[in-house]
Amino acid sequence: MILAIANQKGGVGKTTTAINLAAALAQKNFSTLLVDLDPQGNASLSYLDPEQINLSVYEALIDEDKTLVDAVHKTNVKHLDVVPARINLAKFEGKLLGDIDSHFRLKDRLKSVAGNYQYIVMDTPPTLGLLTVNALVAATHLLVPIQSSYFALEGTDDLLETVEKIKSRPNPGLEFLGVVVTIHDKRTILGRDIRNHIKEVFGSKVFRTVISRSVRLEESPAYKESIFSFAPHSSGALEYYKLSEEVIGRV
Repeated sequence: MILAIANQKGGVGKTTTAINLAAALAQKNFSTLLVDLDPQGNASLSYLDPEQINLSVYEALIDEDKTLVDAVHKTNVKHLDVVPARINLAKFEGKLLGDIDSHFRLKDRLKSVAGNYQYIVMDTPPTLGLLTVNALVAATHLLVPIQSSYFALEGTDDLLETVEKIKSRPNPGLEFLGVVVTIHDKRTILGRDIRNHIKEVFGSKVFRTVISRSVRLEESPAYKESIFSFAPHSSGALEYYKLSEEVIGRV
């Protein structure tokens, strides 16, 4: 499975979902690769120190003499590797502008590592630019995190329209795996109403597991840990473990 985690809206828990879902799959002894496609590199920095990164996803995608295998870094989580991103990834779109294979660059590069992993999880930037399109063209499945907030569904129409365009030509096999409600405050009436509205829009595509607002989830990346080692008994750890089981069950 090659899973793109995408939503053009920022602050919805994409990176938190990517790092902890990947860690949950690794905890289940699945060989897992986390590919960071966000120039901010937050998913990378959740597991690696900057000085550990000798080759990033940018070089692997741009340099014809490099492959993604060259950019794979081990983490302190058993069964979990990372292909990290650095700020130079922001140059990706300008570098490939006009290239005939620009939408397929990641898909082609993933061939060098796909056989080594049971799950590949891709974190994407909060845009519908070339990096996100590359992820959607390369993916077998798409997971969309939606924050439990008043503007929850803002931008999802554009994302789903892009997905349909990609399914119509470059990646007809792309499956919409589902929507996960994130940063949810179940104590408020607004939170419950928004979750119900998301379920009205997406129906059975909404995962049963809801990711609650959690200080522990925000803290764990600063200590270079997943939620499972940082706060294994927290609500965040339990919820991402349950989400991983749902993801496995939907494949």
